[in-house]
Formats: sequence, structure tokens, C-alpha cells
Amino acid sequence: MNALAQLGMVSELPSNNQMSSSPSSSDEERTDYFVEKDGMKFAGTHLLVDLWEARNLDDPAQIDRTLCEAAVTAGATILHSHFHHFSPNGGVSGVVVLAESHISIHTWPERDFAAVDIFMCGACDPHLAIPVMQRLFQAGRVVVDEQRRGRVG
Repeated sequence: MNALAQLGMVSELPSNNQMSSSPSSSDEERTDYFVEKDGMKFAGTHLLVDLWEARNLDDPAQIDRTLCEAAVTAGATILHSHFHHFSPNGGVSGVVVLAESHISIHTWPERDFAAVDIFMCGACDPHLAIPVMQRLFQAGRVVVDEQRRGRVG
């Protein structure tokens, strides 16, 4: 919550971005950060990325740096990151929390596999994060499934 407050996203006082009890012309101008693409309006793009035949899957600090770089490259704002290493030779699980949502990862070094979720709203392009991750993980095969979350209508 403190990180959000520092970015001006949380306030104890009402702001111009918060709804008032009576509608006004400024309510119509409020930005909801939903995306419109191909005639569809939705909250954001959620990529499920499977990295097969991957390398460098057991170093939480290196994975943290790479996922943070991927977030910035995609146009996102980093709020916090946290990674956990399961053992000296084990996998890593972690998340980069973004103002625009998140990037999370779970790795299985024994299977040369990583599962990555990238969910971003607003003007971010989560697809731009993939080449940054590919540079570290050097995956032989990358499988991407794209979902549009929060579809309107």
C-alpha cells in the first residue's frame, strides 16, 4: 500500500480520479485504463508463456533483474518484486508487482521449464517483455497463449 501511495495512486482524501456521489462532466472524462483493440474493450492482456529447453532457471537475483527489465521494456511501472529459491539447485518462484498488474514466474530447472504469467493493462505491451526474458532463459521453444481479461460487452 505504501508503494501505491508514493506513486499517488492511494489517498486518504478524495481526488479527481475518485468517483463523487453525484455524476458530473468530469466523471465522463475519467480514465479507466481499459484497452480498445480490434473493436474490443477489455481490462488488459494476459500472456501465459511457457519456456521449454530453458537455461538459467535457478538464480532468483538474476531472474528478478530480468523480469524487472522486461516490465520496464513493456512500459510498466514496478511497485515491488519478491522471489523465492527452493533449494541450492531448485526452482524459483516469484512476482514483480506492477502498477499495471504483474509478471510472475515458476521454474523447474530439472525439466528445463519455466511458466511465466504477464498481465498488463493500460498502454503497456506485454509482448515486449518476451525477448528480454528470452535473452536470459535462451529457451529452445516458447509457447504463448494470449487472453484478453475483463472484456466489456
